[in-house]
Amino acid sequence: MRQAHSRAAGGSFGFVPSFTGLLNATTIGALSIAALSAGMLWLVGIYASGLRDPRYLDGWVLAGGMALQLLFHVAIKTSVFAPKSIVRWRKVHIFIGYLLIAAFVSHCGFSLPDTTFEWALWSGFVVITLSGVFGTYLSWSLRAKGGIDEHISFERIPTRRAELADEIAGVVASRVPDAAAALPLPAPPYEAWIADLYTNHLRDFFVGPRNFTGHLIGSQRPLKQLTDEIDSLTRYVDSRTQQKLNAIRALVVEKDQLDFARVHYGLTKGWLFVHVPVTYGLIVLSVMHVLVVYSFSSGAG
Repeated sequence: MRQAHSRAAGGSFGFVPSFTGLLNATTIGALSIAALSAGMLWLVGIYASGLRDPRYLDGWVLAGGMALQLLFHVAIKTSVFAPKSIVRWRKVHIFIGYLLIAAFVSHCGFSLPDTTFEWALWSGFVVITLSGVFGTYLSWSLRAKGGIDEHISFERIPTRRAELADEIAGVVASRVPDAAAALPLPAPPYEAWIADLYTNHLRDFFVGPRNFTGHLIGSQRPLKQLTDEIDSLTRYVDSRTQQKLNAIRALVVEKDQLDFARVHYGLTKGWLFVHVPVTYGLIVLSVMHVLVVYSFSSGAG
């Protein structure tokens, strides 16, 4: 969060470079996934042209990929990975997940299920896929916003938000010594300008959580609107008042980061309650599916 403060003080939020880097990485990943998916579908076609049931091939591809995904969940829970390697393995986890979409579509024969059991399998995979895509988006938005302060837990956010509200009120109420007080001239209305800024733009911002939609889509626009108001006022005040406005600006940036942390933590907790249980449920259904398929195939033989 301190890094976010320094970026804000310099007038740049670091969004464009981060977005460009993320876009390049996303493009390369998408092209790799598309190429591998096309290659797998081509192999399935060759397998089918040999008068074999292609569902056995893409079915075992699905089973192997899901087993790897399950091992990733188990490794995270048991702390097998080192902290630095978790990020790398999570990327592998996401990459395999996208490849499994092609395997799933191929296994379904590009059609909807027929029986109740097939619908259960189909629905479970669709829910996992959608929640996985949403989890990837949460990770992207976290990087696009510059991260969050790891020392601030979800439970402490309301307390810190109240502290920031008190701090901003104290800074606004504090008086900057007037360097021209000895001169027989009216004092510049700097304090009145700051009070007006606080009343019209900042007080409501510090009362509670704000800009949920902006944080959800990783947008910097709400924060930029506030900092632009502060920056435009900074140009017309003396150096001492500029220091006061810089302190106000830093508190605004921290409050914005706090609001983003609240959205990110809340969505992540909700996402885990969907993605992980459904994953384990689908594993059980998949094992039953394999047993049923091979029981019928051996009986037919």
